Amino acid sequence: MRPRSIRARVTVWAVAVLALIVVVVSVSSYALIRETVLNQLQDRASETARQVTEYIMTNRYEGAIPATEPIVRLQIIQQDTHEVLAASNALRGLPALTYEEPPRDDFRMDTIVCGEIAGIQPDDCLQVVGYAVSDSAYGDVIVLAATRTPQILAGYTLGLALSGMSLALLAVSATTIWYGVGRALRPVENISEEIDRISVSDLHRRVPVPPSDDEIAHLARTANAGLGRLEDAMVRQRRFVSDASHELRNPIAGMRTKLEVELSDPEPDQRARERLLTGLLSDTERLENIVSDLLELARLDTDVAMSRERLELGALVTEEFVDPRRHPQLRVHGSAPVHVEVNRLRLVRVLTNLIANAERHADSRIDVIIGHDDAHAVVEVHDDGAGIPVKDRERVFERFSRLSESKKRDPGGSGLGLPISREIVHAYGGTLVAGHSDMLGGALFTLRIPDRIEPTE
Repeated sequence: MRPRSIRARVTVWAVAVLALIVVVVSVSSYALIRETVLNQLQDRASETARQVTEYIMTNRYEGAIPATEPIVRLQIIQQDTHEVLAASNALRGLPALTYEEPPRDDFRMDTIVCGEIAGIQPDDCLQVVGYAVSDSAYGDVIVLAATRTPQILAGYTLGLALSGMSLALLAVSATTIWYGVGRALRPVENISEEIDRISVSDLHRRVPVPPSDDEIAHLARTANAGLGRLEDAMVRQRRFVSDASHELRNPIAGMRTKLEVELSDPEPDQRARERLLTGLLSDTERLENIVSDLLELARLDTDVAMSRERLELGALVTEEFVDPRRHPQLRVHGSAPVHVEVNRLRLVRVLTNLIANAERHADSRIDVIIGHDDAHAVVEVHDDGAGIPVKDRERVFERFSRLSESKKRDPGGSGLGLPISREIVHAYGGTLVAGHSDMLGGALFTLRIPDRIEPTE
């Protein structure tokens, strides 16, 4: 889904929810305002009517009943005949405001009077409060006090005002949400556009990271980290293909040359042909080793799941490598049992590569020390050879990388043993590093594997 459609949907849903809230608030506000204003007017009319009632209990008005805003309509009417006995100036000469009377069980009434009978416009109304009074100076009468309903309540003014305010609020909110969501999603759109432009040939490109420290910035940093890993993988793949092509081309070219020379000889020598076949067999074995190593690397790169079992390292090394005939220089040191959960074939492959590398460079002695340190099983392989220069201790783990001394001691090597070993160890969350052996003075390879490895999904 494109960010623009998300922007529109978020805006529509937000405005819809806000509109529902505004409608509820507006209706509630209209009812509350109307009820509050009318109650206040009725209270003022009731208070004025009570004041007139108290006065006429002992006195009569000489002339009009005095009145002040907002209660300017007052009448005293006879209970039975509804004759107007006294009135304020606003109602002088007009008939009774209403012919209604308080209920028999009550002395007060509240009513609404509309139209010309009240001396107002036909579409106006009065809020009327009446009190029944017995034995007053006027006899049995009803005191009426009326107030005009405010124009804002009598018509549609209040409703229109609230509706207009609600529409204005919704318009402002919709505009704010539209631009706010657009501003929030603009980094996402920039990230999407940049990812669309990235191809295999330009994996160096990165998506823009917004300055805000929020989820979108985290998404951009995560995407850049993924692009970085992808770029590193592509670089490694290109280098690997190039190195593999070079390593395979040399023995194949040599074999082809030998065959062409032999086939071009009109009188081939039997002994020369035997030497040729022996050399071709050696080249074939080297090619076979390289292909096997390449297949192993391919399996490691694709993270092929392999079964695991719990092994004791000391027993494994003793069983596989302690043999005076095959490894006369090897000595194994260990105290307490050290266990790991790994694939036996892969771990043996790692140890075989390390010990074989030590045997190629050792003068007279190889020591393997097995121990445990900080929740890790540790295997150290020491030799008394020339050692590895500091600047080359990481290069020996590069694929097809071979130092000059290694080429002299093992011309047929592929340069993949140590890289494969490190890849296997990394697959188990461990480390494999090269260093200097203070014990024997030569090279030191230190293998560390967690003693409890979580299974991969």
